[in-house]
Amino acid sequence: MALHVRGVVLPDDEVRDLWLTGDRVTFTPVPGAETVADRGFVLPGLVDAHCHPGIAPGAVPITSLDQARQLATVDRDAGVLAIRDAGSPYPYPELEDEPELPRLARAGRHIASPRRYLRGLALEVEAAEVRATVAEQARAGNGWVKLVGDWLDRNVGDLAPSWDPETMAAAVEAAHAAGARAAVHTFSESAVAMMVRAGVDSVEHGTGLSPDLLDEMARRGTALVPTMINIETIFGGIADQAREKFPGYASHMLALRDNFPALVGAAHEAGVPIYVGTDAGGGIDHGLAAREMLLLHERAGMSTVDVLAAASWRARDWLGFPGLVEGGLADLVVYDADPRADLRVVQAPRRIVLRGRVVR
Repeated sequence: MALHVRGVVLPDDEVRDLWLTGDRVTFTPVPGAETVADRGFVLPGLVDAHCHPGIAPGAVPITSLDQARQLATVDRDAGVLAIRDAGSPYPYPELEDEPELPRLARAGRHIASPRRYLRGLALEVEAAEVRATVAEQARAGNGWVKLVGDWLDRNVGDLAPSWDPETMAAAVEAAHAAGARAAVHTFSESAVAMMVRAGVDSVEHGTGLSPDLLDEMARRGTALVPTMINIETIFGGIADQAREKFPGYASHMLALRDNFPALVGAAHEAGVPIYVGTDAGGGIDHGLAAREMLLLHERAGMSTVDVLAAASWRARDWLGFPGLVEGGLADLVVYDADPRADLRVVQAPRRIVLRGRVVR
């Protein structure tokens, strides 16, 4: 059955009528459509652009499709109707078109240097194997490759790049040659500089970014998915665990955490495209996109409209999931009050419609 929604549609800021026929939006009236919302503020479905339905709490790989379904459902029920899976140790292409689950843009497995990432999550490869592994993981995903650009190097006693600059650049080239975009996990200053200059498509976390790199990212259109909730939540614990053996690393992580809100604000001011991502899975619970949105507003100083764009229509365009336009995808969230006036509204959606079906 066709559905009918009426409300203030953002970002256009107009009271409009939408009809949802199957999985598509039309502005042409559909006789007999069921009205499922007749007031409120309507957004294209939210996006979590850094999410891991393939990783269970505690950074443990899932072992079944049902686990991935359960985790993705938590995000869906918070209004997240599209997910970019930024690396999964468990393959689940079957879930891409599952009608009850958010749309999925997927990477394959993380690609990391040996013994330089969370145990059991990544394919750990030497420099000579990186290019071939990237091509393989591009085929395993549906448009993205996830690289681990740095991690604690126990020989150095601090963060260090996973590979040499030539290998990092070759990884990005291999992703592009395979028709995929490359996302890179980075905390450190040196690794993020290598990857931005290598032409990576998105920087995940990016705590080590510098002003000159922000200008370069803006010029290239390189995205930043800052996962502020992740940095705020886990960096202190990482520092506490490491302080006895690696005191320099512990201090470095705390400094990166403390400087991060201002850095994200500077990235926004420089014109870097920023998207909402939580890093759900492992140390961060699913369903917290609204909290990430509030951090971007309250701590990084982004306007409510810019945060909404980063979590909704702009993020959907970036991932190739059209919004509430003629012929667009029938994903939307309705709020009772205007989230531009009070962003806390996004914590309580009144109506969620995914793929033309009412979720709640």
